[in-house]
Amino acid sequence: EVIAELKAAGATWIQFDEPTLVLDLDSHQLAAFSAAYTELESALSGLNVLIETYFADIPAESYKTLTSLNSVTAYGFDLIRGAKTLDLIKSAGFPSGKYLFAGVVDGRNIWADDLAASLTTLESLEAIVGKDKLVVSTSCSLMHTAVDLVNETKLDSEIKSWLAFAAQKVVEVNALAKALAGQKDEAYFAANAAAQASRRSSPRVTNEEVQKAAAALKGSDHRRATNVSARLDAQQKKLNLPVLPTTTIGSFPQTVELRRVRREYKAKKISEEEYISAIKEEISKVVKIQEELDIDVLVHGEPERNDMVEYFGEQLSGFAFTANGWVQSYGSRCVKPPIIYGDVSRPNPMTVFWSKLAQSMTSRPMKGMLTGPVTILNWSFVRNDQPRFETCYQIALAIKKEVEDLEAGGIQVIQIDEAALREGLPLRKAEHAFYLDWAVHSFRITNCGVQDTTQIHTHMCYSNFNDIIHSIINMDADVITIENSRSDEKLLSVFREGVKYGAGIGPGVYDIHSPRIPSTEEIADRVNKMLAVLDTNILWVNPDCGLKTRKYNEVKPALTNMVSAAKLIRTQLASAK
Repeated sequence: EVIAELKAAGATWIQFDEPTLVLDLDSHQLAAFSAAYTELESALSGLNVLIETYFADIPAESYKTLTSLNSVTAYGFDLIRGAKTLDLIKSAGFPSGKYLFAGVVDGRNIWADDLAASLTTLESLEAIVGKDKLVVSTSCSLMHTAVDLVNETKLDSEIKSWLAFAAQKVVEVNALAKALAGQKDEAYFAANAAAQASRRSSPRVTNEEVQKAAAALKGSDHRRATNVSARLDAQQKKLNLPVLPTTTIGSFPQTVELRRVRREYKAKKISEEEYISAIKEEISKVVKIQEELDIDVLVHGEPERNDMVEYFGEQLSGFAFTANGWVQSYGSRCVKPPIIYGDVSRPNPMTVFWSKLAQSMTSRPMKGMLTGPVTILNWSFVRNDQPRFETCYQIALAIKKEVEDLEAGGIQVIQIDEAALREGLPLRKAEHAFYLDWAVHSFRITNCGVQDTTQIHTHMCYSNFNDIIHSIINMDADVITIENSRSDEKLLSVFREGVKYGAGIGPGVYDIHSPRIPSTEEIADRVNKMLAVLDTNILWVNPDCGLKTRKYNEVKPALTNMVSAAKLIRTQLASAK
């Protein structure tokens, strides 16, 4: 019906997006794919049909299936994330008379294309498919990059010359197409080559000290010297926590007033003294609330932070920030990722002042709160001139310094969030092991130097973790808090199936993404389900995620009920002995 309507409206080309073809499809799935397009043949008659794939290499069998379809006029491939597809086209050939939409301009990042290199690639493809059958394209849609660089009036001019947002990428595609047609804009190509050379040679990109430190990481797995069981014993002697200790994930509600204070400080409308006073007052309020609720391990609420990645990026070298570089995250939610343009280092402590201040307000343990290297990497526009894992190791070294400064400042519990660890998992299963190896290693680098008595927490959300549970265990954190309630407690099935987990674990007991306030009985029921598969001495009680987006009139009663549930079960456990 849709095809018929498009035909009636005068469409001559129809694009079908089939990124699923880059996954590990079996013969039955590929047969179903072929059957679907065979079924559509009559409806597609008289139309030009383009099938686009993107985000990874297309496997040989999927390529063979795709290029054998009779009803298809053109095929589009991502030649940035799918560089091996180029070799496949050269070795397996390309169907005669069909169009190749060559995705040589990166649609997922913000770097200016190396036009000379792309032109060489296109010329090699032209020899295979023919001059009139080659179409220059982006590697995927441009929804993954920012809109227009012209809006960035405050961005450093040198860094700006290295970038291309969506509007600029369209110009790049057009310039490459014209060059293939013999109408090369020599001035445009020369300016591009100069920008590429500037980026390669800029002292702002390379920091020899950082490069040496990252290179020295090879040859060690950076595990802590003592196993987690012994560490937990040492930590318990120091922290003296009750059974089923309670905590929250980090952030507390960000009120309109709090956002105003940060905005005015950034705009220099209030002094640093006024800003510090306002943030100090907010931290004091959050600490008092938690003490009144009788939470065991406290957080400072993160009132000084606008975003869990941007806050750290603003204090690390090698990062740049846009004013209007928004991209869609999901639905109506947009984010403004930082740009990692060079080697990453930490010039000064980033969180120590606020964490020490918060700890001075209470006798209870106060968590230091950091964003982990993998999450910072996966939620940024990352430099494309070195492997991602090398950049991640650099970030890990910067976070390691912060962890050690927090420990030296008297912070006994330090949380290193890795909300986006699973998010970076490659689409192809064959590539999972390599990614998980360096991602887990990056996390271990951050905390391998702390004492046994310093408790390292991590937090993960937005994910299904069952298939990577062994990698999570391999992170060797002392305590992991993890999203659970929205997944219908699927996480617990892993432990029912016999996976042994010896570290502390806090599967979320209620969903913070909803304003609904769970009852004490409901939370207690969840905790009892957890105790059916987890040892009492490793279970923590906490919400799913941070409380930043909730209101205080939702947070207080929910946390009250959470603490009441923990106390109820403690009493039941004590009476059962």
